[in-house]
Amino acid sequence: MYEKYATTGMSNEEWLRLRKTGIGGSDAGSICGVNPFGSPMKVYYDKTSSSVEELDNEAVRQGHDLEDYVAQRFMEATGLKVRRSNFMYRNTEYPFMIADVDRLVVGEDAGLECKTASAYNTDKWKDGNIPLHYIMQCYHYMAVTGKRTWYIAAVILGRKFTYRKLVWDNELIAQMIAIEKNFWESHVVPRVLPSPDGSDICNEVLNEYFHAARKGSSIRLEGFEDKLRRRAEIMEQIERLKQEQGMIEQEVKLCMKENEYATSGNYRISWSSVQSTRLDTKRMKEEQPDIYRDYAVQSESRRFQVRAA
Repeated sequence: MYEKYATTGMSNEEWLRLRKTGIGGSDAGSICGVNPFGSPMKVYYDKTSSSVEELDNEAVRQGHDLEDYVAQRFMEATGLKVRRSNFMYRNTEYPFMIADVDRLVVGEDAGLECKTASAYNTDKWKDGNIPLHYIMQCYHYMAVTGKRTWYIAAVILGRKFTYRKLVWDNELIAQMIAIEKNFWESHVVPRVLPSPDGSDICNEVLNEYFHAARKGSSIRLEGFEDKLRRRAEIMEQIERLKQEQGMIEQEVKLCMKENEYATSGNYRISWSSVQSTRLDTKRMKEEQPDIYRDYAVQSESRRFQVRAA
């Protein structure tokens, strides 16, 4: 049902390039449209671009460094034993589906996904809930490996440890495979960009593809008149709502006066004094032009505007 590639001794670049050859568990939620931090267009870019740069930020590092700790807490809570896999799996029936799993459960046809979450996301794990894109990740791993059960364990930093058990779901897995198959065969293989979804991540991808404008170039758009008219209507609605929001906030501030905090029913309001330090670049440019030139960094971006003709 699957073939596997040993990742022990594999260089980071080799591992990243192997990930580009298929849809992984962390891609599944984005392709299925349930990941608030991803989009199909971003997955398409990751799979088709020549870049092999790995996402590296504090959240990613903490998640990787705390993986052993989460696995240990899971073993303590359940009495089960887990081990590292040290393999990348590829489904032989659907070779575009790959899986790099955190842990396998010893003596059980199951795997384990380890997560860390910020205290701000506690509510997303409350009452037995699991963020939906993590659920899709686990079902993707089941689909690739054929295992009938997948556990997900999470440490909510500074708050609690929790774990859940997911079992094989024929209907859900069939739907997920169909969505991933369509994505791979309709977009990745023929190199066709997926449709935009309005997310900031889509904007980032479009800026990567089309980062510089050809000076003075122009095209005539067909079939966008109604959409641009609708955009203008939405912008007007947003402005009205922003004004209404501002009025409510101003009324609250008027009642709070010098008080830093206020409460109203289930709401807690803060209006705090915040100090910040910024560099006066205008003054530096005037008084220390040589230093300003040494440290000035020029960047280029594209500004999107729509005006009625």
